[in-house]
Order: sequence, then structure tokens, then C-alpha cells
Amino acid sequence: MISSERSLPRAVAVLSQEADTAKAARQACQEATQKLGATPHLAVVFSSFHHQARFGELAEIFRGELPTDGLLGCTGESIVCNDREIEAQPAVAVWLAHLPDTTLVPVELEFEGTDDGGTISGWPEELDADATRDTSLLLLADPYSFPADALLTHLNEDRPGMCVMGGMASGGRVGGDNRLLLGHRVLDTGAVGLLIRGATRLRSVVSQGCRPIGRPLVVTKADGNIILELGGRPALAQLQEIFATLEPEVQGLLRNGLHLGQVINEYQESFDRGDFLVRNVQGADPDSGAIAVGDFVRVGQTVQFQVRDAATADEDLDAMLSAAKTGSADDCLGALLFTCNGRGTRLFDAPDHDARCLSRHLQGRPVAGFFAQGEIGPVGGKSFVHGFTASIALFEAP
Repeated sequence: MISSERSLPRAVAVLSQEADTAKAARQACQEATQKLGATPHLAVVFSSFHHQARFGELAEIFRGELPTDGLLGCTGESIVCNDREIEAQPAVAVWLAHLPDTTLVPVELEFEGTDDGGTISGWPEELDADATRDTSLLLLADPYSFPADALLTHLNEDRPGMCVMGGMASGGRVGGDNRLLLGHRVLDTGAVGLLIRGATRLRSVVSQGCRPIGRPLVVTKADGNIILELGGRPALAQLQEIFATLEPEVQGLLRNGLHLGQVINEYQESFDRGDFLVRNVQGADPDSGAIAVGDFVRVGQTVQFQVRDAATADEDLDAMLSAAKTGSADDCLGALLFTCNGRGTRLFDAPDHDARCLSRHLQGRPVAGFFAQGEIGPVGGKSFVHGFTASIALFEAP
């Protein structure tokens, strides 16, 4: 029998860097269950791609060692555990939680192409819009076979306000390389997830790591993902005008990579961090003055150009976590971190940046995650797939 003290919600995160797959799985599972000291209800596991060939064996050990139906996981290019980011080395991270009065519903989704686009199957039919109003979704998907953006568009329309957090499995170079885990099932396509409702809630922190430059502008002419005019003038002319006003350092950032922030809530009087959905600027046509971006745009939409560098990404993540008051909430059990595979030492001068920042703000609460090929999280009350982002799912169980 579990004592009343042990019935309180709790979580732990454990890392194994054993190169042998079976040893790594057993070591992480046994240490995690011992530290938890209570019945695990949720187990989220992340394995570096080094263990991909033996992922089935790894999954079998997870199922045997972790007595829970709430088992979810995937492969990742690099693995996060507590304040460490294990890049390009063997690693297995296990995040275990004891969550009383919480219901976990497994979700296995598949995409099938059709003449008119495609369909996504697998959503539990018994969960209508009312049933998911106070439900969060933890989602892991394969980037080569599952259009997560299409699912999120549907959920944003049919389940408004539903918090969806997660990431796209990484490490694989072609379709069929990545691995997903849900309960007793190992998959190499589609998406897996857990619907979470009851006493436990997910709260999101999504740091896109950008800062606005220039001023907000309204799209006055567009075609698909091509912006022809901003504020009644050619889009490129507006960008050139903004460029001339920038400090040389910021001009250098713009040359190395320009982004566009699309305002989520047009009813605001002013816009700042967290108000934009950031997408890459993919190119420009000097003849027409048009600019191509990595998303559809619409006439009447407010946008603002953005730049990103390590200092900005560091400042943004720290500011977002400070605003969330992560360390002051006694009911925060820990977090899952889905950070872009373009961050880590590819962006920052020192290793472990995002993990250390999050661990510091959480005052040592358990963290696990992986470097994703697309990060999932809400901005402005709607969930999207992001790039170059740190998407953080905070677990809160009062």
C-alpha cells in the first residue's frame, strides 16, 4: 500500500549513457523507479539514434521494467536530461511521474494521402470537443510520414484552447528511420501521443528565440506564401528601408538569416515577444519586390521582420521562463523539453544551454527531452510546429 505522502504527485528524470542498448534501458528504468518511490503512471522515454537498430529490444525492457500503460517515447538526434544535453553520443533518458487523479488516453495516428489531400485517422471517437476542453495532448510524430501541422490546424479549429506539446522525432535521414513508442507498440511512421486530463495539466513555454526589427506592417497583397506588398509598397522595398535604419551588428544578423513574425492576435494594440508565429524568409525577387516565407500569409495580416542569434535566443528563453514564474509554483513537478536540433552547440558557444537554463528556473526539478526536427507548442492560444525553438511542457499537479 502506498502511504498518503507517497500518493502526492511527483516526478524524476534519469539518464544512462551506456553504449549497450539493453544495459542503458535497464539502468535508466531501475534507477528511475527507485527514485520515484511510487507507482509510475506516466513514463516518457527518449533514446539517441545510436540505439535505433535495437529499439524494439529497448522498448521491450521499458515495458517490462516500467509498470504503466502510459508509456510514450521516440528516438532523437540528441537527448536532454536534467541540466545536460547529450549531443551525438549514446543516451537514454527516462522521465517518470506519479500522477494521482489523472487520466491518460493513448493516441495512435496515421496519415493517408488521398486525391483531395489526405486524412488523419486514430483520434479517439469518444473524445468530443467538450471532453477535450480541459485536456492536454503530449504528441510525438515522425516528420517524414505525418503532417503534424495539418493535425494542429484541425485541433486549433475544433478544439480551441487545447494545449498540444511535443516534437518531431529526429536522427533519421529518410522515412522509416525514426522510431516511436506507445505502450506495447513500436512504430516507424505516424504519430503517437497521450491525452492528459484530470488533476494534471500541461502549461507551455515556447521560446522562438527571435527579436523584432523595424515596425509592424500589414500585408496588402499576397499569393500563398509570397508577400507581394507590405503597407501598400513592394515587400522588398519595405525591408530595404528597415535595413538602412539598423545598427551594423543587426544588419549582419539579417544577412545571416531573416525571419518573419506573423501576429497571432490582431486585436492587440501592440506586439512583443510571444505575440508572433515566427517563420523563415526563404528568398526575395528583386524584379517584383516579392518576398517568400515558410508559411501561407493572408491579406490584412500584421507581420514584423525578426532576427535571431545566440544572445537573442538566450535572452528570449530566460525572459519567457521568468515570465512563467516556473520556480515559484509548488505544484510544478518538472518539465519535458523539445528543443530544435539547430540549437545546442550549433547555436550556442557552450553545451547544455537550454537544459541548464530550464533546470535553473525550475530549481532542479526533473527535466527530460530531445533535439527535435520540429517543435510543437502553442503561441497566442493556438498550437503550431516550430523551428529553432525551445518548446517546454511544464507538468502541474496541484
